[in-house]
Amino acid sequence: MDNIVDQAFQELLDCYLASNHRKKVDIITKAFHFARQAHAGVKRLSGEPYIMHPITVAMIACKEMGLGSTSICAALLHDVVEDTDYTVEDLENLFGAKIAQIVDGLTKISGGIFGERASAQAENFKKLLLTMSDDIRVILIKICDRLHNMRTLASQPANKQYKIAGETLYIYAPLANRLGLNKIKTELEDLSFRYEHPEEYARIKALLAESQAKHESIFAEFTEPIKQTLNEMGVKFELKARIKSPYSIWHKMQTKHVTFEQIYDILAVRVIFTPNKREEEVNECFNIYVAISKLYKSHPDRLRDWLSHPKANGYQALHVTLMSHMGQWIEVQIRSDRMNEMAEQGFAAHWRYKDESGELINEKKAVSAENIEEDTELNKWLLTIKEILDDPQPDAMDFLDAIKLNLFASEIFVFTPKGEIKTMPANCTALDFAFSIHTFLGSHCIGAKVNHKLVPLSHVLQSGDQVEILTSNSQHVKESWISFVSTAKARNKIQGILRREAREQQKRGEQILTEFLREHGHDISTVTVEKLCALHGKDKHENLLMEIGNGAIVLGESDVKAVNSEKSIVASAKSGGKSWKDYVPFLGKKKSAAIKKQDYIIVGEDFNRKKPVYITDQNISQFIFPKCCHAIPGDDALGFIDRNNHIVIHKRDCSIANKLKASYGNRIIDIKWDMHQQHTFTGAVTLTGIDRVGMIHDIADIVSDKMNINITKLLITVNDENLFEGTIEFRVHDRDDLKHIIKELKAIQGVQEVKQK
Repeated sequence: MDNIVDQAFQELLDCYLASNHRKKVDIITKAFHFARQAHAGVKRLSGEPYIMHPITVAMIACKEMGLGSTSICAALLHDVVEDTDYTVEDLENLFGAKIAQIVDGLTKISGGIFGERASAQAENFKKLLLTMSDDIRVILIKICDRLHNMRTLASQPANKQYKIAGETLYIYAPLANRLGLNKIKTELEDLSFRYEHPEEYARIKALLAESQAKHESIFAEFTEPIKQTLNEMGVKFELKARIKSPYSIWHKMQTKHVTFEQIYDILAVRVIFTPNKREEEVNECFNIYVAISKLYKSHPDRLRDWLSHPKANGYQALHVTLMSHMGQWIEVQIRSDRMNEMAEQGFAAHWRYKDESGELINEKKAVSAENIEEDTELNKWLLTIKEILDDPQPDAMDFLDAIKLNLFASEIFVFTPKGEIKTMPANCTALDFAFSIHTFLGSHCIGAKVNHKLVPLSHVLQSGDQVEILTSNSQHVKESWISFVSTAKARNKIQGILRREAREQQKRGEQILTEFLREHGHDISTVTVEKLCALHGKDKHENLLMEIGNGAIVLGESDVKAVNSEKSIVASAKSGGKSWKDYVPFLGKKKSAAIKKQDYIIVGEDFNRKKPVYITDQNISQFIFPKCCHAIPGDDALGFIDRNNHIVIHKRDCSIANKLKASYGNRIIDIKWDMHQQHTFTGAVTLTGIDRVGMIHDIADIVSDKMNINITKLLITVNDENLFEGTIEFRVHDRDDLKHIIKELKAIQGVQEVKQK
């Protein structure tokens, strides 16, 4: 074992010595020996010495992110404070303040972001973001740590796999994407997909393997003329084939409702060139584009210029889609070698160009301007994160959702009336733009002029729009605004203002109620307020006081009678719109009525959460199946232990399940189906196509007669152009039945598309 450890560390040193960083071998060796001694005798679940984990994390930081000695030392030491008796002060005395500070940041967010409760999870996530804004290397090393955990996830039990994979897909992959770590982001997504949907992952991998020869042939034929042209131009270049990742393919199949064969952009071509002069690289990209567009016709709506205005994560390239001689569209991505490095390593690539003190390395001075510019973009994002932290959400999951709005957003470019360019998230509204400039502007916004035309606050902006915000001092923030803003900043500011106004109204309501009760010989108390809540149908004291304060409730004779009555009226709270929490018994405030009627399985203290729970024909009624995803036998499913210790069944890719995996991972359990078609479940599909005589007869014939499946609902509508849309509901035994029905329906003449509803 000692030989394996020594060999792994030597590989780390060799990788570091091959980089452009200053050769601080002594401090890295010192950190290795210190960590090895601290973790002596400890093993991972896989059976290997624990020290192999820090070495591998350091190797990822060095090789795949290009970080230097400070980061490598912090990676080697990242679990020492968490798992041993050594303190941050010990590390500071031995390795200096900077390494100790990074390790301290990593220790605060150790054990995964998410803990037993959502509030603890949100607090840990805030620590991560706060520490990240002090030193970005904290989150970079944390992502390295998560990547190695995902690569070794096979040693964990299934329920832990779902928890860690869900957490990775919910937070870490978006973080990696936002920091420009494209390769790592892709691998994190694929590994999560592999453990959450193993059969689908294996199927897509097999389909990619089958089509590999075809893609290689297309690539060779398509790129041959490009090679000749670039050689004639004297360009030093490399051509690479980019094959879409399994997760990306599966995600597109789910969202676009297409088959593997219908995805046309599985293959893309990358042209990576070395410019003659660094300052001319943008011009050379366009020169290459002009040259290859003479070989193939370009798609008029598929040119993406990320050169003049890079993405917020630093990505730069020119994307063009060309029609090949084989009659298919192929995307070509043109980028310099520097842009390619930024595309793969993102902001982490800055450490390729800087030493650990922040000074540029001599041979990399030419790219100093780009570094400064991209640092500014990073700082803008970190500033946005800090603004969210300054106005924290009272609800932990709402806070996480606000952060995720900033992680996922694609960018558009809009202009101010004076012609200044602003980067905004795609699908943002005029109100989002107003809040991005100033809170006062947003809170008093009454409309906007987009390209000199008057538009409402909810108008969705497009790239290239010129926007002028119109305000009025009489305008006030409205609760309805939350429904159409899309940026975290706007949503947080609106909610913050509404909360402040609500507190003022509650205070005013409390004063009015206190005076009213005194006039009628009563003091304000919990009992009296509860009686009034019951009378007015309010489920919270705060809501009652707020409506008294804003005049929605005027106190009168009926309130006096309610307060004087001996019995308390049972409150009938008004139900509003449903949020995701309504589908989660653990979080909901109201117990499901079904719980009282059914004898559900109760999870006891001796329940082994590491072992799978089997759903059978005999016990299926003892599980809760919420309406959010309608899991049926054959689905990739998981169990969630709710607050009543009952087991709730979700599909693994259900949006509610994704939040549960990311926040209540310790309550996730593995579910297996052991059903033998003794029960039926509701399935539904939508279909579109070209109408003809006998279409409904053929559809009914396939489902009812040929497959002997009972149709419970059939709705077909035909428009003026003879195109039809339809919905069919039926009773099926499992997911295989549903897949078979879809396959048979697709074979009917005139049916264009069939998808699961």
